[in-house]
Amino acid sequence: MLTTLAVENYRSLRSVVLPLGRLTVVTGANGTGKSSLYRALRLLADASRNGAIAALAREGGLQSTLWAGPETVARSVREGRHPVQGVARTKPVSLQLGFGGDEFGYAVDFGLPTPHETQFNLDPEVKRESVWTGPVLRPVSLLADRHGSRVLTRDETGAWAGEPDTIRPTDSMLSEFADPRRAPELLVVRERIRSWRFYDHFRTDISAPVRESRIGTRTPVLGHDGGDVAAALQTIRESQYADALDEAVDHAFPGSRIDVVNADGRFDLRLHQHGLLRPLAAAELSDGTLRYLLWVAALLTPRAPELLVLNEPETSLHPDLLPPLAELIAQAARNTQLVVVSHSAPLIEALEKVAGELATVALVKEFGETTVLGQGRLDRPPWHWPKR
Repeated sequence: MLTTLAVENYRSLRSVVLPLGRLTVVTGANGTGKSSLYRALRLLADASRNGAIAALAREGGLQSTLWAGPETVARSVREGRHPVQGVARTKPVSLQLGFGGDEFGYAVDFGLPTPHETQFNLDPEVKRESVWTGPVLRPVSLLADRHGSRVLTRDETGAWAGEPDTIRPTDSMLSEFADPRRAPELLVVRERIRSWRFYDHFRTDISAPVRESRIGTRTPVLGHDGGDVAAALQTIRESQYADALDEAVDHAFPGSRIDVVNADGRFDLRLHQHGLLRPLAAAELSDGTLRYLLWVAALLTPRAPELLVLNEPETSLHPDLLPPLAELIAQAARNTQLVVVSHSAPLIEALEKVAGELATVALVKEFGETTVLGQGRLDRPPWHWPKR
């Protein structure tokens, strides 16, 4: 389980270290940095697939994603006696992402590319990358360490392997050096990160993929666009979660049940509702009803990930659906670690009633910088960034 998430200089997240629990809710007003935190987690996941550089470039490169304020905010500025002013930079340009866990920790440091003639000047470079055992980085706990293009890994005796290997500045050592014989720990960390699952705003408009019938195959993991929801729900029906599926639908829509119709291999969803003479197809369902069924398919997955991240799952849901959704989230948290990004007070209140352990992190913004409400420097979880 992840115990700590750390982000430095990504958008409004100038320096944030968050504690994570089995079920963590990140909340705050609009514009406080919730979406940036969600994107930071996605960037960490992208790093395991060598996709973080491209993801940053799509956001405009480091020039657009870096913290836009000064390196430090003087006390006189915080007290309102002087305006915010730029100062000469004393540290290298750096965007850092990392996490610590019960078994392993990982951190990556992105910086500006070395000046040379190229058309790819929006591509940042990986300046430092480290994997270690335990939640906090210590020199003795390092398993793999990367300085620029040089990568060192430990051998089976725990000693650093002879000569360092080289790596391209835009590649991650998680993708290039994860080997079951040479660096098995890197392989474990990489595969665990790759198992992370993210669900954002599902499309439910009239032409959304979720409203169309599709060829059905066994689907233990709902796709990111929800287009395979019928196959995913049928997979749940044929798993150990069949009863939980019926309960989730009945709790949200009393007296209702769902069926999946198989027409020559094409699957289509049907919702039987009390009082209606015929079931309703996915194309006929309201946005809120369809969105709730998508969350049922995502949260009752027979193949639980290491980490499941939900971004504003309350969107388009009627308040009456929030308690059933909270129960689904609490049930999923028994099998996987969850991070829920939400600004819905009713959903959070419902989670507090049904979740055994709920960690709530409230974000606030001051002078453009995202901080954790009530967290002083001595309250932050222990964390050390690898130095360049």
